[in-house]
Amino acid sequence: MSVSLQNVTKSFDDTVALRDFSFEFKNGQTSVLIGSSGCGKSTLLRLIVGLIKPDKGTILIEDHQLTKSNLSSLRMKIGYVIQEGGLFPHLTAEENVSLMAKYIGWDETKINNRVNGLIDLTKFKEDLLSRYPSELSGGQRQRVSLMRALMLDPEFLLLDEPLGSLDPLIRYDLQEDLKSIFERLGKTVILVTHDLHEAVFFADEIVLMKEGSIVQKGSIDEFIKSPYDPFVTKFINAQRSEINFSNEK
Repeated sequence: MSVSLQNVTKSFDDTVALRDFSFEFKNGQTSVLIGSSGCGKSTLLRLIVGLIKPDKGTILIEDHQLTKSNLSSLRMKIGYVIQEGGLFPHLTAEENVSLMAKYIGWDETKINNRVNGLIDLTKFKEDLLSRYPSELSGGQRQRVSLMRALMLDPEFLLLDEPLGSLDPLIRYDLQEDLKSIFERLGKTVILVTHDLHEAVFFADEIVLMKEGSIVQKGSIDEFIKSPYDPFVTKFINAQRSEINFSNEK
């Protein structure tokens, strides 16, 4: 499943979030959007999933332009994990996961089979399904959010800083599990993060953004050896440590 944006612009009052943005996310690959806060990363995901509309430009999903008339059908093909999970607090973990399946009329057997498969995929403990979000840890809530996003077996998966609020050990475990899930499912993935090391770990392609535009795309080696702009080097140097980026994968 491919998604492309053509000359997309989006503003909020006097602030330009995306500026004449054009890009095609490659089918079956994990693309990681990275950049400073306010550069337009999360806005881009919200546009693709249809939560907001562009001021101008075109968004194509499987060569179909995203419009008001086809929004509902195209959104069924997209799984969306927002920051801190975004679970409904009055629903149990199982009810959160199965919500959309029940809404579109899946029978109980199909729902139960799918939930059981997702439990295995995400390594979530079955005895926690009856708990409410407030009774789960941050890592457990993120696994529930991922199961909910995958419930309808979407072709495209969007994740908006899914690990940003977790402590380092839980974050490490989820990074490992998420990467394994991406490789196993082979879906087209767009992941937003502010962490360069995390971007290198996940990405088939890194997309560095600044002020609503793409500064550079490619591998971390390309960013280091052939920066397109001084901002690329500045961004990398701000996050560099003793870790050898080229050996992180």
